[in-house]
Amino acid sequence: MNYKIIEKHPELKPYEGDINMRMERYEGKKAQLLQGKSTLLDFANAHNYFGFHKLKKGWVYREWAPGADQLYLTGDFNNWQWLDDPLDKLENGVWEIKLTDEQIQKGSRVITVVENSDRRTQHLPLYARRTVQDWQNGSWCCEVWDDLEPYPWTDKDFKCDEKPIIYEAHVGMCTEEYKIATYTDFADTVLQHIKDGGYNTVQLMAIMEHPFYGSFGYQVSNFYAASSRFGTPDELKYLVNKAHSMGIRVLLDVVHSHAVGNTLEGINLFDGTDYQFFHSGGKGDHPAWGTKCFNYDKPEVLHFLLSNLKFWMEEYHFDGFRFDGVTSMLYIDHALGSDFNNLDMYFSMNTDIEAINYLQLANELIHEINPNAICIAEDMSGMPGMCDKVEEGGIGFDYRLGMGLPDMWIKLAKEVRDENWNLGWIWHEMTFRNAPTIAYVESHDQALVGDKTMIFWFADAAMYTDMNKDCHNPTIDRAIALHKMTRLITMAAGGTGYLTFMGNEFGHPEWIDFPREGNNSSFHYCRRQWSLLRNDALKYQCLNACDKDMIRYAKENKIFDQPYPELKWMHEDDHVIAFERGGLVFVFNFDPTRAYSDYAIPVSKGVDHQVLFTTDDWCYNGFGNIHHDRISAYTPGMEGNNIRLYMPPRTAIVLKPVE
Repeated sequence: MNYKIIEKHPELKPYEGDINMRMERYEGKKAQLLQGKSTLLDFANAHNYFGFHKLKKGWVYREWAPGADQLYLTGDFNNWQWLDDPLDKLENGVWEIKLTDEQIQKGSRVITVVENSDRRTQHLPLYARRTVQDWQNGSWCCEVWDDLEPYPWTDKDFKCDEKPIIYEAHVGMCTEEYKIATYTDFADTVLQHIKDGGYNTVQLMAIMEHPFYGSFGYQVSNFYAASSRFGTPDELKYLVNKAHSMGIRVLLDVVHSHAVGNTLEGINLFDGTDYQFFHSGGKGDHPAWGTKCFNYDKPEVLHFLLSNLKFWMEEYHFDGFRFDGVTSMLYIDHALGSDFNNLDMYFSMNTDIEAINYLQLANELIHEINPNAICIAEDMSGMPGMCDKVEEGGIGFDYRLGMGLPDMWIKLAKEVRDENWNLGWIWHEMTFRNAPTIAYVESHDQALVGDKTMIFWFADAAMYTDMNKDCHNPTIDRAIALHKMTRLITMAAGGTGYLTFMGNEFGHPEWIDFPREGNNSSFHYCRRQWSLLRNDALKYQCLNACDKDMIRYAKENKIFDQPYPELKWMHEDDHVIAFERGGLVFVFNFDPTRAYSDYAIPVSKGVDHQVLFTTDDWCYNGFGNIHHDRISAYTPGMEGNNIRLYMPPRTAIVLKPVE
């Protein structure tokens, strides 16, 4: 069969057989799952059957545990007597118990006991919607949760059509206080900052329950539970509903690439077997992460995971997902040590077709639920077809993360003085992409303990003493100039969407380190110092203002509607690069010392050009050396259209033709 992906990417023609095989397996797996049901939407309903559900009278609790000999439910309703309330075994490994309203209420605390031979183990229910930790002894249990009264949503007609400008955020560290912040804290304080900054999408990390706070949410234990560290399910719904009222879409950072190996607070060994959800033996262990790897070929596992996506979209109104760890999923060896320098590496015995088929099914389901949903793949391998539609032979994502960009910037910041930056390499990294891409300079990954934020790499200790607006320390001047320029060129050239991590837009210093034994359980580096931004005497306000205007002009001129920028000028010796996108002209002088007068930049239109803004403007902690006058593109005696600019060192200029 001929799929459109071959027409769009002719270089894949030699691998047409591999693509056909993927699609045949996809269609076969889909048919196996549906078995008479018309769509995946009809299939992905495990959460509506399993777990706790309120009946007209009493409650019902069901689990899928095919390997277990017997299940029991224990909790505060029976004084934690393990064996007093056994579940009945139904067909296909399903267990069930019905309880009265006198036994179980919303908020009752319970644990499931699983018996195999003479061994009994404790587990949280697989479909628990709320799990809580007893902070005194560190143990976890399930709180029975069901929407007895539906949440009063007001977002029925919400829709955001703009290209994603994403604010990546962690609820727990969104406060300046030395504590774990709440969903309500985030909704009532951070959302307005996000809206004011021009961001139209918030990407929430660490929402799915995880036992270890310091994992940043990437070792999930309870896939249907919103983390109770930050509040109740209704408080998360309040956050999403409020974001929608402000025109902001909300994406969930979903972790279906692996699961924590814990057995009490987790799904590992729930029914006593290592193969209930995961591959058996060593194949089920992730060698780098110490976690468990799903068996994506198993229909029951697909039922669990696909229903999980539907649950988050319908229960919490999430507008899509950023899929974590996609590269690890795509390859049997998890791509550890691979550099992907030729197409053969994507179509080999190492490619995990079962994982690809799961991602295809997931994307089809998500867009069936909400055609306007956004799905982003965290894939550093550059898998061809990642963002092509499933029916075209692709995997179905809307965007991939441009993970090579932060790697490039960190390498330059650490190892190369900016006067030696290679513009050709920067341009290549910005524009060499085979799919719609979310560009970014740094996410949370680049600031984890052991590393530093970009501005801290540029400024280091001088940030502690010389960020006053009346101070012009050369180190700080350089750091601020490069902070503004790297973000502007990345947003303007690097992708078809943009992302920043919470606080980096205004140059948040230092790094991120969660409370742990090694730092005396300190919250000092696990919070956001918003007071730096509110302090009128400090330069953080200038960085925030530049970020805000950068985004405003990008949105007003719809630069992401043009998939790729058009290079107009690059001069390595001068350290000058210029390009056009969305009708705007972007000019960068990366030279640290040389100012250029009357420098000619080719442009497409022979009309006057108006300076919209420059990184040298006073309000952005620049020196105010560039006038915002109209500049003619006609120069007597010269062929073609050129604008002649004065360009101070380490400065970017954005201009717009005046029609």
